[in-house]
Amino acid sequence: MSASGGTKAIVAALGANLAIAAAKFVAFAFSGSSSMLAEGVHSIADSGNQGLLLLGGKKAKREATEQHPFGYGRERYIYGFLVSIVLFTIGGVFALYEGYEKIKHPHDLENWYWPVGVLVFAIIAEGFSFRTAIKESNEIRGQLTWSQFVRRAKAPELPVVLLEDFGALVGLVLALGGVGLSLLTGNGVWDGIGTVCIGALLVLIALVLAAETKSLLLGEAADADQVAKIREALVDGETVTGVIHMRTLHLGPEELLVAAKIAVQHDDTAAEVARAIDEAEARVRSAVPIARVIYLEPDILRTASA
Repeated sequence: MSASGGTKAIVAALGANLAIAAAKFVAFAFSGSSSMLAEGVHSIADSGNQGLLLLGGKKAKREATEQHPFGYGRERYIYGFLVSIVLFTIGGVFALYEGYEKIKHPHDLENWYWPVGVLVFAIIAEGFSFRTAIKESNEIRGQLTWSQFVRRAKAPELPVVLLEDFGALVGLVLALGGVGLSLLTGNGVWDGIGTVCIGALLVLIALVLAAETKSLLLGEAADADQVAKIREALVDGETVTGVIHMRTLHLGPEELLVAAKIAVQHDDTAAEVARAIDEAEARVRSAVPIARVIYLEPDILRTASA
């Protein structure tokens, strides 16, 4: 994922959420709707999350140091994981608590047109943000389904924004349903039920994000097609005759480490092997540009009969 694409989607989501959060809190103040309060806190949490993603992207650009020789690319994974924690605690758990309190102590909604109007506005604004995230994702998603894209993406920003915006839109529909049923039945319990549903949704999304970003933090290999390209690029059929074994690791979304033991001819000179390694590294970087850190160890391939 290009950094510019991710940043564009994050900024669009941040702008939408800040405007929506302000509108939701105004609606809560006039109506007393717990769904509005939960949704307002949800939007504040989402705004903070987008701020974390922008901060992580900025910190990841720092130059490598002696203490961190492979750079700071994984900062983006760390901040992506923090987003899942914020979404779980501030968004999901708060909404569950607020919904429980509203079910236990329901009260009638006041000035119902405030929450309804704000929810309609919020759906439109979130729809714009979601559309931007979908557009940016489609540029790099290829033939992957949406679930595959979320699971396999090495850059956390777009999957995070996609799931946040999707959750926000579903949450807004749930909030609108809770408010609408409270008005139709005259029973404020429905507003609380809608709030509990919003909390459960946010907790589920947070758990999915946590699982995916945890995998990135632990370290993921290159995609299968990238591995195949690297293997093919390493072998020239002359000096480098095969790949004995190879490991790849993402140092960040756009930086890949490649370590491989390559087979060379037993009678090649040191100069010939050194030149072949340099040429192999150049071919790998040409085939997979994000392969920026490459370590190659030459060895003599010994067959079973040898």
